[in-house]
Amino acid sequence: MRYITVTMAAMLAGISVSPMARAADPQTPPLLLSLAPSTADSGDSQTVLAQSSVPATADGSQAAPTVNIPGYFTNWFDRVRQAQASQPHWMTPLVTVTPRLEQEVRYDQYWQNLGNGAAVDTFGSGKGLELIPTTTNEILINPPAYQERYVKKPVSGWADDQFLVVKQRLLSANEENGNYIVSAFLGVTATTGSQVFTQRSWFITPTIAGGKGWGDFDVQATFSMIVPLAYQNIIGTAASTNISFQYHFLEYFWPELEVNYTYWLNGLRAGKNQVFLTPGMILGRFQIYDRAKLILGAGYQFAVSPTQTYEPVLTPIYNRAWLVTARIAF
Repeated sequence: MRYITVTMAAMLAGISVSPMARAADPQTPPLLLSLAPSTADSGDSQTVLAQSSVPATADGSQAAPTVNIPGYFTNWFDRVRQAQASQPHWMTPLVTVTPRLEQEVRYDQYWQNLGNGAAVDTFGSGKGLELIPTTTNEILINPPAYQERYVKKPVSGWADDQFLVVKQRLLSANEENGNYIVSAFLGVTATTGSQVFTQRSWFITPTIAGGKGWGDFDVQATFSMIVPLAYQNIIGTAASTNISFQYHFLEYFWPELEVNYTYWLNGLRAGKNQVFLTPGMILGRFQIYDRAKLILGAGYQFAVSPTQTYEPVLTPIYNRAWLVTARIAF
């Protein structure tokens, strides 16, 4: 937690801090043990945070500089425009976390069929507020998802909360200068869920992400390690890879196909893996007012490997799901 505190403080001071990496896709479904569901022109970066002149003291030494906090927030959107002008302008996929810096409010909804007679609705899916505090950083502040399981063993409650993700952009070029990006993320999940849905362990999820575009086509990908800080012999450490293949046409249409792969290194699923395919369509960015733009999307996710097993725990962790997303970028 000291790392997160230092990172946020540094970002609010206008300093780029490179985190170890990122969390598992906030968009990758959570790894519960059984019934619960699975996730312009380019410009140089500059610090827009203004400082006052440094006055001399009576003995000739200089006083400590003062920080112009109102100036920092006054220049917020100029900083956001600069950050986004120097990266590709692709769409954030349904499941794969984009390596791009985004500023938006987001709500996702999942309807999952677990394949064992139960179904789970996931409200919010751990998405929330995404902000760009510097020209190379993003922070994601996510509320926990609310879940309802029905048909078999009905129950409802809150999932554990991946409450903070810090994203550091490492390399980027917009469409006119190479059309690529590389970023690193670090996410922290707290064991705050209801008794029926919590995994009783904190998680850290470092991630490396990248993307490359060719005209109207782009590929975005992430590789994450999902590391529980307790009960590793039960939950297991997982390696997760997400790849999105996306095409853009007629201004507002972004069809895509995503491949979501997870492999467990240890725990009750040690040596097992799961593969999902997610075809989908995203529509946007529709102008609402000034900087505010609406984005809507939907997709269908289904397991293709392996054949689902029920012992010792459900694998894949669900069978199929409908996904929808609604976002307001600003």
